[in-house]
Amino acid sequence: MNAYKGWLFLLGALTLAGCNELDQVPQATATKTAVFGSEKGLELYANSFYTIIPDGNSIIRSDEMADYAARTQVPDFLRDGAYGPRQSSGWDWRPLRNINYFLENNTDPAVPVEVRRHYGALARFFRAWFYFDKVKRFGDVPWINRTLPVDDDALYSSRDPRAVVMDSVLADLNYACQNIRTTSDNSRTLITKAVANGFKSRVCLFEGTFRKYNTSYQLGGTANQWLTEAVSAAETVMKTGGFNLNEAGGPTTSYRQLFTSKTPVSTEVMLSAVADPALGVYNDANWWWTSATYGARVSLIRTFVNTYLTVDGTPFTATPGYQTKTFAEEVKNRDRRLQQTIRMGNYQRVNGGALEPAPPVFSYTYTGYQPIKWTLDDTYFDGGTRNDNSIAVMRYAEILLNYTEAKAELGTLTDEDWSKTVGALRKRAGITGGLTAKPTTVDPYLQANYFPGIADPALLEVRRERGIELVLEGFRFYDLVRWHRGELMTQTWNGFYVPSIDKPMDLNEDGKNDVYFYKDKPVTPSLPGVTYINVAPTVNGVANPQRLSNDTSGELTWLTNIPRVWTEKNYLYPIPEADRQVNPKLGQNPGW
Repeated sequence: MNAYKGWLFLLGALTLAGCNELDQVPQATATKTAVFGSEKGLELYANSFYTIIPDGNSIIRSDEMADYAARTQVPDFLRDGAYGPRQSSGWDWRPLRNINYFLENNTDPAVPVEVRRHYGALARFFRAWFYFDKVKRFGDVPWINRTLPVDDDALYSSRDPRAVVMDSVLADLNYACQNIRTTSDNSRTLITKAVANGFKSRVCLFEGTFRKYNTSYQLGGTANQWLTEAVSAAETVMKTGGFNLNEAGGPTTSYRQLFTSKTPVSTEVMLSAVADPALGVYNDANWWWTSATYGARVSLIRTFVNTYLTVDGTPFTATPGYQTKTFAEEVKNRDRRLQQTIRMGNYQRVNGGALEPAPPVFSYTYTGYQPIKWTLDDTYFDGGTRNDNSIAVMRYAEILLNYTEAKAELGTLTDEDWSKTVGALRKRAGITGGLTAKPTTVDPYLQANYFPGIADPALLEVRRERGIELVLEGFRFYDLVRWHRGELMTQTWNGFYVPSIDKPMDLNEDGKNDVYFYKDKPVTPSLPGVTYINVAPTVNGVANPQRLSNDTSGELTWLTNIPRVWTEKNYLYPIPEADRQVNPKLGQNPGW
């Protein structure tokens, strides 16, 4: 982010201690007056807070553990006995010390009160971001709003209740929304008033639905208060933020532009991690999403791809015989976001300056649904950290979804609300039906496979829309957590339908075969340009992770030989063992 440049400059005047405990506070190599006695000093210090926001590489990987993401190996977090306090991480408090030190010292009367409030509001925004991440991961955590001397008893105290911490987070966010002065930022790299309200809507939606559906915490009585706050914050962005959905280029390109553009698409992107060649700042999206060895080889699963509507707005799963449609058949006439999310149809890449067809490649994908959302089309970018596309941290589309979901949960969603949120998103995606009025009929596929406890058709569709619009942007895991649907993490990693083994398949209908599935030995070997996949039950005496659901036909399946486990304890991470040894009063989360 551009703010980082200022922070690098500030290091020459102010060195923050690289400390490991809450009792160590930043030590200044220059006088406090040099930093806290001018607006420029406050600005440069505040730029250091931006390291709390995930960088581009973190964001493009952030959905590698999700229900819809098949990957090379089952995450240890989902394997029985493979993950516990010794493997846990994330109990790092250094960013908080930096923020609290700033807030304690941002008192110099030489700086106008309004200026100090603005930078104090930025500090409190980032403290809210820091604590929101901690609460999502661990639940109860210590609330620390000051720097701690070495003999302070708070260093070895117990954790504070979730409700107390989140009330403090909300107070910080309210202060930030009221006092941040920045109302516009063309670079889309700075925290503005709109971003603060957008983040508040994200936090409040999470907390409201978490309290509603995770009933064991007995906080359901306050859920609607948080949902109401989510509506209010999102509505503020919608009315005053000046953002709109990007529709440039039409339904077949406007969605993907948001993820491949070098400069943030300022119409819709509210906050972004941008590349900076001058500083050598790039991301590795292509490398991670195309390499057979570098990344996790994440592919979408068929159960999720089935939730993409047809272009007329009806469920694809209402189509007779949808279960046995081949890949080339099933991707036709669907929500146009699908073709901007995975390789399909006439997708092409640039190789050596020339365009060439680019069907799914099984040196990468395990299911056939190979993502392209974050990747650039030129193969030049595939071989390392070379990507210069900006990576969206917050989009206006999310704010619309936060608004409509919170209203649906509150039971106040109107047709007008639907039209300007879900309807607008689907219109952008080329869908023609169901845009102006909220649905009145439950989709049985969506209900049975994802949300059997939800009977409200509108809420079901809002959740469908959120999954599709924000796919692979890092929301899914904690969406399932707040909805108390973590068991979806154990559903089968299934791929496209294969009518029969020993018959080559042309995945993009360009007249050239792409993949051939066989058992033990192919009937027709060595077809040019064809990838051969053995789907026999065992290979060299070892269980084969790549199979077909009906042995010689059916859906591709991946890693069904390794069970995934989700129990109630997985809704929170364990407190790391090393930190509990330092402070036994931290206790441990249930089940760990």
